[in-house]
Amino acid sequence: MKTVAIIQARMGSTRLPGKVLRPIGERDVLGWCVDRICRAQSLSDVVIATTDLSRDDVLVDWCQARGRPSFRGPEDDVLTRYARAAEAFGADVVVRVTSDCPLIDPNLVDEVIHHRAMTNADYVSNNFPEHSYPIGLDVECFTREALDTACREDKRPDWREHVTPYIRNSGWFDVRGVACDEPLGGLRWTVDTPEDLALASHLIGAAKEPLDAGWRDFLSIYRAHPEWATLNAHVAQRKVQLTE
Repeated sequence: MKTVAIIQARMGSTRLPGKVLRPIGERDVLGWCVDRICRAQSLSDVVIATTDLSRDDVLVDWCQARGRPSFRGPEDDVLTRYARAAEAFGADVVVRVTSDCPLIDPNLVDEVIHHRAMTNADYVSNNFPEHSYPIGLDVECFTREALDTACREDKRPDWREHVTPYIRNSGWFDVRGVACDEPLGGLRWTVDTPEDLALASHLIGAAKEPLDAGWRDFLSIYRAHPEWATLNAHVAQRKVQLTE
């Protein structure tokens, strides 16, 4: 089984334009995300899936400069972008991660992949049926067959923008979750605003070996600096109707 991580990325963020190339120390946001997820042991390949808009040429250049594979597809129909990327790279199993997650944990990626393989489920994630890990550690793993079915059958543009709502909600698939051992879904470690970027910069800057640090290491740092929680505490997570 070929398991391919597809990381969606674009420059057109509205709350923090060009956020994926914003610097955090020695890397940019996308660099942290890619270099950390590449440490997962269960992946055959890691692909950056961007849009076919000219403003995202810079992301293709970024990939080429680093020897990373990329794929281009529709901006808003991200479901089609994923399905075409999965086909192009011969994926049997797809892992979905977004590029605004510089703290993504490769061990969590492996855990979600392993859980899907052991249960033979169509879909497993660590944010289903709700967030129990900090936002920004989201990992979804699903079969190519489920992805292709969703691409054919999903008629809702708002769902297609977020790839997996049809798989999660249609009732046609075996969907399962991997939960955290404590409720941490209220923590915000994604990067979508300047305030989010400031917090991620603090966490990465405080880690002794940030590329090797696990999410629990970052949690210890976060808890040791309670004042940092105020940096983005007021930032509301954008509402995405992933469930009916």
